[in-house]
Amino acid sequence: MNQLDLPILLNSKMLLSNFVGTDNKQVADFINSLFNQKKSCLVYIYGGKSSGKTHLLQGSVFKAVAKNLKAAYIDPKQEISNKTIPKLDSFDWVCFDNIDYLNLTQQYELFEIFNKIKLSSTKLIVSAQDLPNNLNFFKDLKTRLSSTFMFSLTALSDYDKINVLESKMRDRNLKVDKNIYSYLFKHYSRDLTELLDFIDKLDKISLQQKNKINIKLAKQFL
Repeated sequence: MNQLDLPILLNSKMLLSNFVGTDNKQVADFINSLFNQKKSCLVYIYGGKSSGKTHLLQGSVFKAVAKNLKAAYIDPKQEISNKTIPKLDSFDWVCFDNIDYLNLTQQYELFEIFNKIKLSSTKLIVSAQDLPNNLNFFKDLKTRLSSTFMFSLTALSDYDKINVLESKMRDRNLKVDKNIYSYLFKHYSRDLTELLDFIDKLDKISLQQKNKINIKLAKQFL
């Protein structure tokens, strides 16, 4: 993979082609359009937990790599070498996830990247949970972030969440009773990450019992 050598594992199932969410289609379409654009572009995506930010950013990197472009995915929630960020201006695509977690030194480095790529063809996509002015950043970086193409991701509907869950279960060849999702929404959680973790646990139990994952099994575990 033509990706920066970082200790960050990308999820190969997070592709632009399988990004779901009717209300968020606009941002996915915009990102796809950037692959036909030669000049640089700065994009800011914000939204709550499990709204699809990481999926969009990692999907962008996978598509860039498939087109033989030099791409990097950075997540400040994970360890970043102090030599990493200054190198990013030479990349074709840079996807900077969870910038809420940048320390002050990294904030200044990101600001410098913004300045360097303005005259290049680099596509820089950053994500956060809130608008730039609500982040604990220095003023000039907030101003620069506010000047980007900005998109808000809305929470997925229950229908979209079920589509995501069913897709992930098919990818893993897991047999799951479709009625279990509505049951878990009501009795457990609507958060995708929590649901996937719970189904992982059910999968281990179902293998021991040699049964498929269903509401009866979920009731036992709850």
